[in-house]
Amino acid sequence: MRRGQCPRRSRSSTCWPDPPGARPDPAGGLAPRPLESAPVTETPRMPHQAPDPALAAKTRLRWLDDSAANGEPPAEALDPPLTPAEAFFVRNNGDMPPAVDAGQWRLDITGEVERPLSFTLRELRESFSVVSVTAVIECAGNGRAFLDPPVSGAQWRNGAVGCARWTGVRMRDLLERAGVKPSAVYTGHHSPDRSLTSPDRPALSRGIPIAKAIAPETLVAFAMNDEPLPRLHGGPLRVVVPGYPGSAWQKWLDRLDVRDREHDGEKMTGTDYRLPARPVRPGDAFDAASFAVITDMPVKSLITRPAAGFVAPAAEALTVEGWAWSGATPVAGVRVSADGGVTWTQAGLAAPGEPYAWRRFSVVLTLARGPVTLMAQAFDVAGACQPVDQGPWNPRGYCNNAVHRITGQMA
Repeated sequence: MRRGQCPRRSRSSTCWPDPPGARPDPAGGLAPRPLESAPVTETPRMPHQAPDPALAAKTRLRWLDDSAANGEPPAEALDPPLTPAEAFFVRNNGDMPPAVDAGQWRLDITGEVERPLSFTLRELRESFSVVSVTAVIECAGNGRAFLDPPVSGAQWRNGAVGCARWTGVRMRDLLERAGVKPSAVYTGHHSPDRSLTSPDRPALSRGIPIAKAIAPETLVAFAMNDEPLPRLHGGPLRVVVPGYPGSAWQKWLDRLDVRDREHDGEKMTGTDYRLPARPVRPGDAFDAASFAVITDMPVKSLITRPAAGFVAPAAEALTVEGWAWSGATPVAGVRVSADGGVTWTQAGLAAPGEPYAWRRFSVVLTLARGPVTLMAQAFDVAGACQPVDQGPWNPRGYCNNAVHRITGQMA
């Protein structure tokens, strides 16, 4: 496992036969908590006063019991290829900065550069090539609610993920204009959102290695799905880092600082958005210094049709569809089970599109009368596949890429 890479576990007997050149990873795990999606019968209310009226437009979200505004949709709301605004998950680590005139927003580039620079949004559009990238963004804690034993943190189920077309300028172009010094190692991202418990501190200040900062897919974006970037999703300006966890996609970006060391901003140190270099069992003592920044997300899939709680005619064709995605390692295939993983049926997988977009899978099953649990399991070209129980337990509950399950009835 590369340092900072989510564990590529689960090459167990339940996985597909090894693809050519694949190397098995150690399996193991704990007794799982239920992994199914519960049917949503009403729109849950926010557990706290909405800090922004725009949250009312998020009609498909389940709001988490959290002091910050965090909400996720049910799986079936994620069926469109580009996730619609009303169903796109909302993730905040603190407050949201006050609404501002986008025309007054500035991005400063500072640190290990020859020429510190400052740009308005208009200057960014006019001075650099404008490009679009379709990519999945997923919170590193997606699936945390299903870990056993439980861990603290936002209790995301399966919905802290979405796919959008992001438009902006390449971070590489900005850094080239500023003249990155040979001492540059990392970027540090800064924004005006503040901690809810310590308002004198930033809510979040993440960064990425220079190699990823100058990768062609990494953007400073001002549009989402061909519309100006909504404030709830970081507008007027955010970082887009395909393949990395959502924490690296800094919202409300107003300063890009080039560092001569790994960035040590808010929630970059300790165990925040980091994984242990060696397995840690519940209750074990651990050294936070041995944890590494998450720089890659594991392979995953989600059933979007039928919806959880479905009722379908027995002995008739039932189409099961959804999405599969991964971080830096492309998806290779998906299979579906309707009997708890005893037998599996290979799903059709749409041809690859953009490298970091999700891919459609689909399979037709004919099932007998009675209750049924559908499971989807994806694997990547390196041979890693989703665990049937849960991802490797870790103290912060990151990167749980267990198979998605939904229950229904064949009538």
